[in-house]
Amino acid sequence: SITEETVELLEPYLGMEDYNLETAKKVCGNVAGLCSWTQAMAYFYGIKKEVLPLKANLALQEGRLAAAQMELNSAQNQLDEKQMELDEVQAMYDAAVKEKQALLDDAEACRRKMSNATALIEGLGGEKLRWTASSKNFQNQIINLVGNVLLATGFLSYSGPFNQEYRNLLLQLWKKEMDNSKIPYSKNLNLTGMLVDNATVGEWNLQGLPNDDLSIQNGIIVTKASRYPLLIDPQGQGKIWIKNKEKNNGLQVTAMNHKFFRSHV
Repeated sequence: SITEETVELLEPYLGMEDYNLETAKKVCGNVAGLCSWTQAMAYFYGIKKEVLPLKANLALQEGRLAAAQMELNSAQNQLDEKQMELDEVQAMYDAAVKEKQALLDDAEACRRKMSNATALIEGLGGEKLRWTASSKNFQNQIINLVGNVLLATGFLSYSGPFNQEYRNLLLQLWKKEMDNSKIPYSKNLNLTGMLVDNATVGEWNLQGLPNDDLSIQNGIIVTKASRYPLLIDPQGQGKIWIKNKEKNNGLQVTAMNHKFFRSHV
């Protein structure tokens, strides 16, 4: 190794222009390499003198870095713990917000249902009178049911052979007997409306049945009677109606003078 004192002693020589290897070879011959060695040692010492403080500073900074890294790791651990706590709190917050929204939705749905129920109740309030009247009407219908059915049954069973005038007379006589026997019935009873609906009557009309009361009553007797009806039909209106009405049901039309009458029957 070389010391600073030695380097200071060499500096005057090292600064000379002729202190180099070529000149040393000319003067000293084989020991000229000592010149290069002294230059290298002086240069090495200079480099070492500059590097040693840097190495010391490097070691110092590495120590500081290690300490800072430890502090960073500790802070990171604390940050991770706080992040976990934050995540838990965030999850709780999200659940609370979701529950709050669900409660708000339920409350809104309840308000809508209450509003609809209120509107329905208000709307049904106007129906109370009609329902009350209908209830009374149903009660009257129940009370008068036996008498009404008795009149309808008598009409179907016995009024077939008569014209409209005698049918009306029969009904008046029956009603009088029922009054005497205190059998309740509807005073304004419409037997036609009771035994057949308007849609069926309209269908019968399209099939050829006339629209007068007598023809409609005859149609009711034909379709409602428990026994086969015998029609006195000089104009052929009943025949036309029955053919049209039953044509899709495989109606077989025959006559006593038909050659296949027996097989038809």
